[in-house]
Amino acid sequence: MRAAYPVSRYAWLVFALVAALSAAVANAGIFNTKHNLGGTGVSAASNFSGTTEICVFCHTPHGGDASVVVPLWNRNVDPTGFTTYDQLGSTSLDAAIEPIGSVSIACLSCHDGTQAMDSIINEPGSGAQNWSFRAGAWSGQAAQVNGRIGPSTVITNIGKDLRDDHPISVQFAGGGYSQSNPYGPGRDLDFNQAESKIVGTQRVWWVNTRTFSSSSDFEKSDMKLYTRVGTRGVFVGEPQPYVECASCHDPHVDYNPLFLRINPTGSAVCLTCHNK
Repeated sequence: MRAAYPVSRYAWLVFALVAALSAAVANAGIFNTKHNLGGTGVSAASNFSGTTEICVFCHTPHGGDASVVVPLWNRNVDPTGFTTYDQLGSTSLDAAIEPIGSVSIACLSCHDGTQAMDSIINEPGSGAQNWSFRAGAWSGQAAQVNGRIGPSTVITNIGKDLRDDHPISVQFAGGGYSQSNPYGPGRDLDFNQAESKIVGTQRVWWVNTRTFSSSSDFEKSDMKLYTRVGTRGVFVGEPQPYVECASCHDPHVDYNPLFLRINPTGSAVCLTCHNK
């Protein structure tokens, strides 16, 4: 009988650990990040009391903006007025930059600082088009700037002048990869080799970080390149890989800082693509 108590106690400890782990898994992902803008959000700077929904601030099951390549996008996008990195005049830039689009325009529909974060197409449960919530209020930092991502001094408010940010909508490795030359190499040999394969009917590219495995298939921890048809630089008219916001950032993860696809320790993010 005396031995039964420690066993029972051990069993309860195991049960408690499993329960805690299950709860952590259930609440993992976007719930625990600043991208949870609803009433359950963890960031006091950007909570909105009008709903406890999370996905609605970016996605809607019906009536999304079909001009955006991101699924079921629930926000209005404005691709005009951007100043891109090539206008900085940097002598190190040897790739062509396309007009802002692809997945990056979806990211910038919040981060360009021109729209309030509750300016969405469909309110939760409404089934109708309404450009902003009729009820609820922002708290913290967002409240001070009328529901926008933050004042211009906050780095997450990227704005429309992109000259001081990593180039986006830019050919990977100076160009050189394309539908007819899928394995490169790129024109700039200071970049690591990109992987490529056909997914469905489209050719895709990525840079393998090999963080979690040696798989040759794309994984969430790899640096994703986005296929666009080039209108500038080399291989004009062909699908080819471009660096976009979501090449380095995954907006749904909570296990790395700043939504990065891998931990940035030791410049691991930079060195995945740049051969330095």
